[in-house]
This record gives sequence, C-alpha cells and structure tokens, in this order.
Amino acid sequence: MTGSTGGTVPPERMQLVTFRVGVDLFATDIFAVERVLRFSPPRPIPNLPVWVEGVIEYGGRVVPVIDLRARFELPAATSREFSRILIMLVSADEWIAAIVDSVEEVTTVTAEQLAPPPPLFRGLAGQYLRALVRPDEEDEPVVVLLDVARLLTSRERIVLDQAIAGTSARG
Repeated sequence: MTGSTGGTVPPERMQLVTFRVGVDLFATDIFAVERVLRFSPPRPIPNLPVWVEGVIEYGGRVVPVIDLRARFELPAATSREFSRILIMLVSADEWIAAIVDSVEEVTTVTAEQLAPPPPLFRGLAGQYLRALVRPDEEDEPVVVLLDVARLLTSRERIVLDQAIAGTSARG
C-alpha cells in the first residue's frame, strides 16, 4: 500500500518527502516516491493540458510529467536550477512524474500533527490535499500533504494514456 489514498487511518508516525512549489511547502508519503531526478526537459506531446509538460522514459515505461506550478495555477518558474522531477507511484502499476521547485528533506510526522484539509487552501482545491501538517514551532510553515493519486482525474488519465499511446505508435 502506498499510503497515498484518501480516507485511510494514518499510522502513528509517517515519513514524508517535503518539497517546494512556489513559496509553499508540500509533502507526500515517502512510500509514494519512487525516485527523485534532476530536472531535464521531458519530451513534449501535443494536444495535452498546459500543466502536462511531456513524458520521460523511466523503468522501461513512458511516464507523464506534470508541472505542479502549472497544475496549481502558479506563475512559471524563472529558473529550474534547483528543480527536480519526482517519480511517484499512484497505484500498484501506475507512475506519474511531477516537476517541483526543490526537494527539501525527509521528515517524520505523527498522526497528531495531521489536520483535515479545508475545501480550499491558498487557492489550491481540496481535492489534491490529503492533510495539513501542523508545524512543531509557531514560526514554521504549514506543510500541505498531497494526495498523489488525485493529481490526475480518471478522465485525465485516459486522455494522457491515449496521447502517450498515439505518440509511441508514431515513434
């Protein structure tokens, strides 16, 4: 189990990979992160939403790459010097990749630190959120725990799969 599905009871302690998108700090369960790669431009695919930057080859598969800045309707990054691509497991046999501004650290949180997400948090739709991580200290930022499995809707997955299959068939 990846720990990325909503509605499950969180364990007493969980490890999170934290990363930045814009000025905000996000996280996902460490078990959902397959690998962190240095940014290199993905191969573009036509006729996809603007937040899908293209695809990369990883582990013998073609993996769609989502620009989280574009997905969350933030301005484009002025530099990608520290950007990384997170390869994330969204189900037993499905990976997506996400471009983030930087990867910060792996941290451990307790169940008591997790708060249910509001319907909208700083303009980000609650559908992407799994929880908010309350900071230990008052001056530390709130960390937004993403629900990786919800970064793409079922319909968006079908459109991506068809576009990738069409591109692969054309060579």
